[in-house]
Amino acid sequence: MIELDETDHRILQLLRQDARRTFSEMAQRIGLSVAAVKRRVDRLRDLGVITGFTTQIDYAKLGWGIEAFTELRYSGSAPVSEIIRTATSAPEVQAIYTTAGDPDALVNIRVRDMQHLQQVIDHIRRAGNVTGTKTLMVLGVWTRSDDPTTTPKRQPPR
Repeated sequence: MIELDETDHRILQLLRQDARRTFSEMAQRIGLSVAAVKRRVDRLRDLGVITGFTTQIDYAKLGWGIEAFTELRYSGSAPVSEIIRTATSAPEVQAIYTTAGDPDALVNIRVRDMQHLQQVIDHIRRAGNVTGTKTLMVLGVWTRSDDPTTTPKRQPPR
């Protein structure tokens, strides 16, 4: 485990909120020099804490506004490689989460409409030894923008 100080956690929080944030803006918010912030970000990348920078996309504006999670169940002897092969055979699959217990995997899917979703699920069912599925529609998303690795400051009792 890599130990980080509060400044490192603050940098991570700022980058999580906006990965395009400049070193200058972060330096101003944190109270460090631009060079010090750059050194810290470079160190966090070298340590593998920061593994990349991403872009968030509004898929609804691209016509792919429906998101769902489909639970996949396999026969007892299916290896993880088969689960991944089956799910990745559909380009609409955004992510695969293999799990312990039931279900065997949770697959994140993005599609244009309900008919498209049905086609993707049918494809996945036929692509491998899937013994069952259950699909959950995403109605909304909330993500944590603060740093869950830091302990919240508690107010003293009154």
